[in-house]
Amino acid sequence: MRGNHDTPAAVHDRAATLLDTAHSVLVAALDGYLQQTRAELARHDTERTAFVNDLLTGRAEPGSLAERAHRYGIRLSATHTVLVGRTPRLTAELIHRVDAALAGRFGEGNTLTTLREGDLVCISAGGLRGIGAELAHLLLAELGAEGWQVAVGRPHPGVHGLATSLDEARNALDHAAKLGFTAPVLNAADLLVFPVLLRDRDAITDLVTTVLGPLTTARGGAQPYLDTLTVLFDNQGNHTATARQMHLSVRAVTYRLDRIHHLTGYHPNEATQRFTLHAAVLGARLLGWPGGAAAAGVP
Repeated sequence: MRGNHDTPAAVHDRAATLLDTAHSVLVAALDGYLQQTRAELARHDTERTAFVNDLLTGRAEPGSLAERAHRYGIRLSATHTVLVGRTPRLTAELIHRVDAALAGRFGEGNTLTTLREGDLVCISAGGLRGIGAELAHLLLAELGAEGWQVAVGRPHPGVHGLATSLDEARNALDHAAKLGFTAPVLNAADLLVFPVLLRDRDAITDLVTTVLGPLTTARGGAQPYLDTLTVLFDNQGNHTATARQMHLSVRAVTYRLDRIHHLTGYHPNEATQRFTLHAAVLGARLLGWPGGAAAAGVP
C-alpha cells in the first residue's frame, strides 16, 4: 500500500530504480551465461582438436583413445576418409558452421571437423557419398569461388589408416600448388603418380635434367618451352587449344615444339616419346625446375 507521503514522482523514481537494478542483474546474468558458453565452446574446441591430433598421430594410450572416440561416434576399427580444406581465411566460427552443416547433412557421428595446423580437417565415415562435394559447397557459400581448395584422401581402415588418408589429402594439396592445379576438389586417388615420381628424387631429377636440360641453352631459357609443353599436355595435345590459352598463333606453338624436338630430341607428337616428355615436365613442375629462367624473348 502506498504511504501517506508518497507522491507520484516518488513512486516513479522507485520504479525506475527497481527497473534499472533488474536490468543490471539481467545484463550480468546474460554476460555470465555468454562467458560460460564461450568457455564451454573453447573447451570443446580444445578437447576436439586434441582428440583429432591424438587420433591422427596415434600418440595416445589406446584405451583412452577408444573411449574418447566413442564420445565422438568414431569406431577406430572402421574405415574412414580424411578431407583437408585449405585457405588462409579459416576461422573457428567458420569451422563450427561447417561442422554443424556436415553433421546435419550426414548425421551426427559420421563426420568430425576441426582446425588442425591451419587446415580444415574433416574425418568422415568411409562409406559417405558426396562428402567432398558437400564440403566444397559449404566453403563456396562461406568464402566465394576462389582462394580455397579441398582434397579427399582415400578410405583406409583403422587408426593408422586415418593418418595415411590425412597424408594423402595434404600431399594432394601440396602437389596441386606446385603443379598449378586449380580444381576446387582434388581426389588423392587421381594424383597417385606424383608421390611415385618423387619417391626417388635422384631419378626424377636425372630425368628432368637429361630430357629437358638442353632447353636451358635456348634464347630466353627453358621456361617458355616448359610452359608450352605444360599447356599442351593439359589440353591433351591440342595445338589450337594450346595456342588460344597461351595467346599465341598455332604457328608459334608449332615452332616451339619443333625447337624442343631440335634441342632435346623429344617431340610430344611422337607416341613413343610423349610419355617420357610428359613425365619430365611433371617432374620439373614438382621440383620447381628450372628456377628463375627468363620467360621472355622466345617466339
